[in-house]
Amino acid sequence: MAITAQMVKELREKTGAGMMDCKKALTETNGNMEEAIDFLREKGIASAAKKADRIAAEGTTFILSKGNDAVILEVNAETDFVAKNENFQNLVKELAEHLLANKPASVEEALEQKMSNGQTVGEYVNAAIAKIGEKITLRRFEVKTKTDNGAFGEYLHMGGRIAVLTVLEGTTEEAVAKDVAMHIAAINPKYISRDQVSAEETERERQVLTQQALNEGKPENIVAKMVEGRLRKFFEDICLLDQTFVKNPDQKVRQFVESNGANVVEFIRFEVGEGLEKRQENFAEEVMSQIKK
Repeated sequence: MAITAQMVKELREKTGAGMMDCKKALTETNGNMEEAIDFLREKGIASAAKKADRIAAEGTTFILSKGNDAVILEVNAETDFVAKNENFQNLVKELAEHLLANKPASVEEALEQKMSNGQTVGEYVNAAIAKIGEKITLRRFEVKTKTDNGAFGEYLHMGGRIAVLTVLEGTTEEAVAKDVAMHIAAINPKYISRDQVSAEETERERQVLTQQALNEGKPENIVAKMVEGRLRKFFEDICLLDQTFVKNPDQKVRQFVESNGANVVEFIRFEVGEGLEKRQENFAEEVMSQIKK
């Protein structure tokens, strides 16, 4: 029987399962909707889908490197309680291994890839959801490459609440790259250097600073000079190389990196749950929710 897009849509609405999972279920059951629902339930996919409307804003970040490749990822769960669970931690590590070996271009592509155990990544995550009992999502990841003359800086803060991966060239000293990663975890710059800041963002900041100075009653003939001084502070706040190095306040990050014959190629900083709505639940309620499962 031909499986139509409308059938897939209907099954998705009934179960909340992913499109590819629904298509596979309908194919396996020759288009029988009820059997397809049972197929998804048997696979643990429908039960996982029931949790799809829950907020998964806790979890952990992780970094794995091998040779000249490294991956940084964030995997979310509903509670910090589960994020510390050994099964969850093992899931994160196995996902990292897969991502590093297969280098998918997106989360969507990753979820459809086969793992060494024969399951797709999506099926593997759904099986973990059924076992652990919380919504779990592979939220994001990035795979990076360095040269033989480069170094990765890997830093996990607060047990994985923040992860930073830096890529330096000109040095193979991982300690140097890690020091830069630790600085980024603490200060959270947006750019490596000021030449990465768009002209539009710079001009917008200049206009804001100009208006602030005028509102302070500063004479117009000195406003422009004041604004340029404040723009320098703006760049120090958002540009890594312009920032005061946390491990040595007498140095800028630029000076630290250059003193080691290196340059920062790129960095990625993930903080668990950033940008996600977090549910409000106190610790006592979280404990009780675990006891009742």
